[in-house]
Amino acid sequence: MTKTYRELTGKEKRHIKKLVVSKCANYDKEYGCLPLDCECPVFGICFTNSALCKWFRKALLPTAPELQAIFEPMPLAVCKECGKHFQKNGKRVYCSDKCAAEARRKQTAARVRKHREKKYHE
Repeated sequence: MTKTYRELTGKEKRHIKKLVVSKCANYDKEYGCLPLDCECPVFGICFTNSALCKWFRKALLPTAPELQAIFEPMPLAVCKECGKHFQKNGKRVYCSDKCAAEARRKQTAARVRKHREKKYHE
């Protein structure tokens, strides 16, 4: 799967800054980033493939699911029934319950057909 990177929108940048200023334990309004002794480097990111502070990635990003979806996209999978792309979540191989039910119906029909052929050819 090829990753496509894009520039962050102004709204996303503001959301990041608000998150850091309000919740980051390493950020001080007067001094900036305390471990680095400079302005917070997360404020300067412009693209979705930018390097993120370890604290920001581990502690702050999970609290903002919309930002987490931007920086850590879920891998896509192809539905085995209809061929549609969907976000992979665990071991799912079908995009919806409807496709799963249809596939189960086809598998049951094939299994019963095979059993009947075996029974009548004996």
